[in-house]
Amino acid sequence: MKILLLGEYSRLHNSLKEGLVSQGHEVITVASGDYFKKYDVDYSIHSAYSSDFWLIQKGKNLLFKITKIDLEKIERAMRFYFLLPKLKDFNHVQLINSDAIETYPFLARFLYKKLFKNIKSRSLLICGDETPIIDYLLKNEMKYSVLTPYFEDNSLVKHYHFPLKYRTKSYRKTFDWLHDNCNSLIASDLDYKIPLEAMEYNAHFIPNPINTDIIEFKELKINETVVLFLGINRGSYIKKGIPFFEKALEIIKEKYNSKVEIIISENISYNQYISKYNKAHILLDQVYAYDQGYNALEAMAKGKVVFTGAEKEFTEQYNLTDRVAVNALPDVDSLVNELSFLIENPAELITIGKRARAFIEKEHNYIKIAEKYLEVWNG
Repeated sequence: MKILLLGEYSRLHNSLKEGLVSQGHEVITVASGDYFKKYDVDYSIHSAYSSDFWLIQKGKNLLFKITKIDLEKIERAMRFYFLLPKLKDFNHVQLINSDAIETYPFLARFLYKKLFKNIKSRSLLICGDETPIIDYLLKNEMKYSVLTPYFEDNSLVKHYHFPLKYRTKSYRKTFDWLHDNCNSLIASDLDYKIPLEAMEYNAHFIPNPINTDIIEFKELKINETVVLFLGINRGSYIKKGIPFFEKALEIIKEKYNSKVEIIISENISYNQYISKYNKAHILLDQVYAYDQGYNALEAMAKGKVVFTGAEKEFTEQYNLTDRVAVNALPDVDSLVNELSFLIENPAELITIGKRARAFIEKEHNYIKIAEKYLEVWNG
């Protein structure tokens, strides 16, 4: 098959491509690279002119302030439009979400319609914020969610521009159109599977693909210092519950001092991020999740102990009796207790790290996951 993967926010599509290529398929990725993260793509729609040049940036910001017109969104749409002649003769196209081109919804619908004229088999992946996900989370029926801080303090609304945009009329219209014009809807983890089922959407559940052939497992070695890593993305700072981790780390630093080393990074590229956390024993990911996101899974594949979503729903889904990750709760005392236990019992770090790798190999192997995608696309 010749397959087009549109959009990339986490390296999910890159790993899926690697799994598909290993099966003899031809795969092309198209995306912006997701700003500072700079993910690899075959054809880039990165808004280079309007975001990379200082003088143009100043003019762009002034234009947006006066007119609310975002030149970056328009540039990405134009770049995609001029790519369209190269995006024919594909057997299947998958969108990473309804905003895969990262442009205005009316332009996205125009471009999707042109693209879909030439590709009859299509799928929409749900692996992040999306209209039905936000619809459900706003019901506030879950124990907690990425919207919990917003429910507790409405003044945080400015931090929720990206999730809440999917509730607007234009984004909803785009999602509904894609839902009607795609052959399948796919959820990548339980944080999306649970809301989709609650909203009565028929979606296939396929776990994230992780390329365990290129991610090297290294058994944790602890000498006198336990290394903790926190990677901050300012765009999701509140959503991921980073303030809980920051407060916990302050206590841990004071409590253990020379027994711990704390590494904190902020808004760095994907390759820099990986390089920073390679020496860590513990990675602090997020607190408002039920399942693991992509960064957590890659760290688990390396044998790191990850504080992330590992709720009851997750352990039941995979029939787990032993911990493969630490279920990070939005509670500073809980985080401090969990961290203290691991710092004082380093053998447990090694054990969880081994289990984490084994879990990834069993449930997230990129070749097996690619086969599941093919089954759905061809079904």
